[in-house]
Amino acid sequence: MDQQQARDLVRDTLGQSFEKASFIRLTRELFNQFDETKAFHARGYVPESYKPYVRTYERIATYTDPDNKKIDILIVYLQKETSLDRARVSQRNFIAHYLKDRDQKDAGLVAFVSPDPADWRFSLVRMDYRLDEKGKIKEELTPARRWSFLVGANETSHTVQSRLAPRIVDDQHHLRLADLEDAFNIEKVTKEFFEKYRELFLRTKEELDAVVAGDEKIRADFTAKNVNTADFAKKLLGQIVFLCFLQKKGWFGVARDQSWGRGSKQFLRELFDKKHGSYENFFNDILEPLFYEALRIDRSHDDHYFSHFHCKIPFLNGGLFDPMNDYDWVRTDILLANELFSNKRQTKEGDAGNGILDIFDRYNFTVKEDEPLEKEVAIDPEMLGKVFENLLEVKDRKSKGTYYTPREIVHYMCRQSLIYYLLQQFNGGAVTYEKTGTAQTDMFGNDGIKGQLDLTVEYHEKTAISEKDIETFIHSGEQIAENDARVEREGRETSRYYYQMPESIRKNAKEIDEKLSSVKVCDPAIGSGAFPVGMMSEIVRARGVLNNFIRDDSRSPYHFKRQCIEKSLYGVDIDPGAVEIAKLRLWLSLVVDENDIKQIKPLPNLDYKIVCGNSLIGFPEGWDSDVTKEIEALKHEHFSETNPAKKNALKSKIDSKISDRYKNSLKTFGYQIDLDFRTAFSEVFHEKNGFDVVIANPPYVRQEAIKAFKPDLAKAFPKFYCGTADLYTYFYQRGIDLLRSGAHLCYIAPNKFMRASYGKNTRRLLAKEVTPRQVIDFGDLPIFDATTYPSIILVQKNRLPSTAMGEGRGGGDVLTATFTDIAQIENTEKTIKEIGFHLSPDDLKEEGWTLERPEILALMDKLRKAGMPLGEYVQGRFYRGILTGLNEAFVIDEATRAQLIAEDPQSAELIKPWLRGRDIKKWKAEWAGLYLLYIPWHFDIKKYPAVLKHLRQFKNKLENRNESERDRYEWYALQRYAADYYKEFSKPKITWGNLATEPKFAFDTSNSYIGAPANIIPTSNLCLLAILNSPISKWWISLQAATRSGGFLEYKPMYVGEIPIPEVADEEKKTIINCIEKILSDPDIPNVAKLEAKIDQMVYKLYGLTPDEIAIVEGKKSLTNQNLGG
Repeated sequence: MDQQQARDLVRDTLGQSFEKASFIRLTRELFNQFDETKAFHARGYVPESYKPYVRTYERIATYTDPDNKKIDILIVYLQKETSLDRARVSQRNFIAHYLKDRDQKDAGLVAFVSPDPADWRFSLVRMDYRLDEKGKIKEELTPARRWSFLVGANETSHTVQSRLAPRIVDDQHHLRLADLEDAFNIEKVTKEFFEKYRELFLRTKEELDAVVAGDEKIRADFTAKNVNTADFAKKLLGQIVFLCFLQKKGWFGVARDQSWGRGSKQFLRELFDKKHGSYENFFNDILEPLFYEALRIDRSHDDHYFSHFHCKIPFLNGGLFDPMNDYDWVRTDILLANELFSNKRQTKEGDAGNGILDIFDRYNFTVKEDEPLEKEVAIDPEMLGKVFENLLEVKDRKSKGTYYTPREIVHYMCRQSLIYYLLQQFNGGAVTYEKTGTAQTDMFGNDGIKGQLDLTVEYHEKTAISEKDIETFIHSGEQIAENDARVEREGRETSRYYYQMPESIRKNAKEIDEKLSSVKVCDPAIGSGAFPVGMMSEIVRARGVLNNFIRDDSRSPYHFKRQCIEKSLYGVDIDPGAVEIAKLRLWLSLVVDENDIKQIKPLPNLDYKIVCGNSLIGFPEGWDSDVTKEIEALKHEHFSETNPAKKNALKSKIDSKISDRYKNSLKTFGYQIDLDFRTAFSEVFHEKNGFDVVIANPPYVRQEAIKAFKPDLAKAFPKFYCGTADLYTYFYQRGIDLLRSGAHLCYIAPNKFMRASYGKNTRRLLAKEVTPRQVIDFGDLPIFDATTYPSIILVQKNRLPSTAMGEGRGGGDVLTATFTDIAQIENTEKTIKEIGFHLSPDDLKEEGWTLERPEILALMDKLRKAGMPLGEYVQGRFYRGILTGLNEAFVIDEATRAQLIAEDPQSAELIKPWLRGRDIKKWKAEWAGLYLLYIPWHFDIKKYPAVLKHLRQFKNKLENRNESERDRYEWYALQRYAADYYKEFSKPKITWGNLATEPKFAFDTSNSYIGAPANIIPTSNLCLLAILNSPISKWWISLQAATRSGGFLEYKPMYVGEIPIPEVADEEKKTIINCIEKILSDPDIPNVAKLEAKIDQMVYKLYGLTPDEIAIVEGKKSLTNQNLGG
């Protein structure tokens, strides 16, 4: 079957109403061969708990892939149309129940068909079996994951064609389950959609640029209102894509005499095709009136009828449909070309049309948010958030974009934050400790007593809910809910149906619900809003699970979401575009769950929930921002105001009162404030004195890029500031400042602070000033599309005393894990259970963090006690190589050397043998025949005319090699010439490069000068060389040093200097030296490996290592939770 035939087959099957014969043919072509002899029809037999959702089902065939994975091909007939969307959890759990009962099948490829076969769902359900130590499936709930295409007569099949057709074309290949998972891979659809969305943004911006440049009236209005074309283009696309989601609900184009939901699901396309009115310019005549009249102004008095389009249009409110910065859309004519929105141009994929509507029409838009176990292969609000986040930094065609946090990690961080929040709220053990103030001590007449111990108050809650119960509630609540609903309906437990939700959750359901409804969450670097939306999803899901135990018909996802947005969620970003995108995501999330427009209120105004400003520069600690209750009342009123004039008046009044508090900040503090959390979100601090959760992915900006910002940071963070620290570190201090006592911070940020010198203040803050709860390190795994070395850090404000230390979340130990495979991210929680371990906070040393199991830390401690750090051993004599600033000028070959000496024999005085980092091998360097022109600063180069003549040909490059240092040295001098130690290069020395995958220390006696960033230790100590090249050295550096992509480690003096060096007795010294001298005489001799092995065993003996310890060092003994019994 060729490519076109395959696409036609997919389109004719999945782009139409469900037909069993077509579905069988498609799956037969997909698998090439499967076993149809085991087909059966359930004839109505469905387990009792699934009968409200599933009418019956049948198996078409079964298939075993080349990896012996077993897949059943199924058709499930649903009870009612709404269950296709509204009961996704039940559908997934039904298939999980079926697969587990049918010989523990690995997966099911399923058609979910509603009574109206026009719309159906094509799903892959994959089991995630959890085994006990005997290899049997645990009786606990086994999670299943589902990926789905929403298909049928009302859906486009563009995406599913592109994903399935290539698998059908290859009829010689036996499909693997992994191939199917790849076909349903949402991330690949995300990247494809982003590239197209990015191109649409750039074309829209360029079109706007041309319109603004050619119209003085628009240009003047945009300038006066501070409107830039990049943000305008992003908002325009956001407005259109928002309507793409809502038109799926049938809310647009509704006839006057029809009810909501009966409108066209292709309303935007119908507008362009002039089915609702004629126009000359689509944007000016159609979209602007739609946005700024139809959707923005309440017409409930006339049943929302909009005469311009001769149909009903819902009133949405919200800033999304306010003109950007109140630009004058009525008196300006922004004539964007109609072809920008739709055209007949051929795309490279062979599709007709590359306009905004053309592209959007090819994709499925689903209003269902993605969940950890439920993924729609379509454009959903969460995917759109990724696209928006990636677009934040795109300003023109040279921009590459930023990178979003993978959704699995967002889910993990949100769930963990919520678990810790609930545990802290309900845990009856030690939770928070605070020093008592003078008011308390004065009660006991202690005033004036000297030398007394600090008193602490230990806070307890009356209700105790265990960690295990809270985890079950958050992780498995949805899976349990259907079972428990049956028990609630029956009014009692039976031998077949009994509660699976822990009793502590059921008995305290109302109190848990109250805690979930009142939690305060802040993201100080909100980006596209991934974390607030993620937290809202977890809160709404958890509260929904409690519906079984709280009788109240008003409890709905929409109600939970609106309450969460109004009462719980806050965010800040310095980028106005990010703020608008985050608002859009919250608005989208709010409307997706409600099909009856009569049940929802107009979109809330989020101007004082998601705020634009600099999170790091606020009032100093302890400063009273004196925000009045009047401002808080005004903000509350503004949140739900729908009248544009009243809304603008309220906003002006609030902004004026808040800005009054900022206006003298430069004079008072020495830096300008545009946002202060206690001012902007005063209601949180008045109610709780801080947030319950601060969660974020802080910006990854290197310290070199924030030079202009550093003076303000130094004033704003007087105790925490470090001149070489990257920007993200300050977000840790700011985030902790925002927390109430006992609350939690959860960030994903670079791990560089764990070992870098600039991270000392951050390490002290996170390990000593607060209580660390989790440290999850991803090393150099490509979590983001950029090289960022991320880690998850979760801490609790207030330092617990040692008496409260213990295992588990409620104690003091730190859950720690280091990921080594990108595939582990797909099931982050499961991976951490398998590889995680606990450390004491005391193991997180101020001088550097080593995230290793206690057994490893014990071995490291043994090595430390066996010797002294290398830095002490050599008395600090580490010397960095020479930095030329332009190697092509100063590094010459043999021919150039000979020519310079021939022209002027004195040139030889300046020419030195030269070793590069790449020339340094293990034991001995391999000289490449290169030389250095050694020319210090303030050197009289005129005495060496041949060298000067050589350098003149590079003069322009040399003058421009380092702008900031132009006046420090002459253009012909080396950039760094080892002024205080250049003579050391001419002595015997040990040298090594800065980056390596294994130790490569060389002994050099050739008088060679070394290039930076390689280093030297002047010494003739060959025993030291043996230790530095040993497996112990490699193991030590692998635990201590910063990692780079590709498995490289940083062999910087700060890390190498910590290697413990033991004393060596004379007898061992002779043997080791004898072996090394043989290797140095010829590193290529056949028995080098034997000599190295002999040296290594002697080095082990120096440290007194046991066979088990040697196995750990050599990586032959794996330490996992399985073989440790953890």
